[in-house]
Amino acid sequence: LNKIFNTMLQTLMVKLNPSKEQHKMLRDTMQRFNEACNAIAEIAFTIHKANKVEIHKLVYYDTRERFGLSSQLTVRAISKVAEAYKRDKSIKPEFQLDGAIVYDQRILAWKGLEAVSLITLEGRQLIPVRIGDYQKARMDRVRGQADLILVKGIFYLCVVVEVAEESPYDPKGVLGVDLGIKYLAVDSDGEMHSGEQVNQTRDKLDSLKARLQSKGTKSAKRHLKKLSGRMARFSKDVNHCISKKIVAKAKDTLRSIALEYLQGIRDRATVRRAQRRSLHTWNFGLLRMFVEYKSKIAGVPLVFVDPRNTSRTCPSCGHVSKANRPTRDTFQCESCGFAGPADYIAS
Repeated sequence: LNKIFNTMLQTLMVKLNPSKEQHKMLRDTMQRFNEACNAIAEIAFTIHKANKVEIHKLVYYDTRERFGLSSQLTVRAISKVAEAYKRDKSIKPEFQLDGAIVYDQRILAWKGLEAVSLITLEGRQLIPVRIGDYQKARMDRVRGQADLILVKGIFYLCVVVEVAEESPYDPKGVLGVDLGIKYLAVDSDGEMHSGEQVNQTRDKLDSLKARLQSKGTKSAKRHLKKLSGRMARFSKDVNHCISKKIVAKAKDTLRSIALEYLQGIRDRATVRRAQRRSLHTWNFGLLRMFVEYKSKIAGVPLVFVDPRNTSRTCPSCGHVSKANRPTRDTFQCESCGFAGPADYIAS
């Protein structure tokens, strides 16, 4: 009998290593592709049609002749416009000239793990790729199309792969996880993931940006451009590390994970004025997403729980009271006297 696995889709970033000439070809192709998308969008908006078959009949030959795109690139441009226009027919879609190009199997071919063949305005180009061990282990499961994107002058292919999910085991306990600001995550074993480094990094970047903005020179503007997205990348890295540790601990001890349901956390949480920026800038949803998909891959059962009153409920006698938490960091049950760190008690 064949073993049937549940699978999930995962996106891998594959870095391209083109020559200067190939880089220019890709850049020119990307700009021409998105120019064509804008022209197609103008027609789609005028006729109020989002059906790609109908749009295709109107624009295909003119788009190929006017922008010099290959047959399949023209088809992909029409599809990109149709999908964007379907989302909101009240506005005309607009595309940045460095927006993504959608490549499918007709205009993209992998040449082992060393190179990829892509269609450009100048014909097909064999472009070297740089793939790490993590990507190499998954490249045999590539599915469907890939998006060519340009990030700070570097081309990447966003490749979709199928990842098998392990069958969930029967848990022998639960690892509770409480999320917060001072401690980004605290588990029921007492391990705390501090938010101090995050706050220090955020303050440092904000201070640097403020100085550069007040300076206003060309050099300062170039520096600001380099800083763009750094905090988001830092946030992503921290959330990856925390989620990886939580899932690994649960799997090693054959426990499930109980994670608080995060939706509306910013509306529910009450914090001091000094903490408001930390609450509204940290990506709690990203941490939940990382824990969720890593749990599926590892076969770790995951449940979401309502976080209301978790920091006010005594785990010993079940008494619930606001007075159980006299300070932000301490818990002391007014009924039975059970006491401990508030975040640990919540987890």
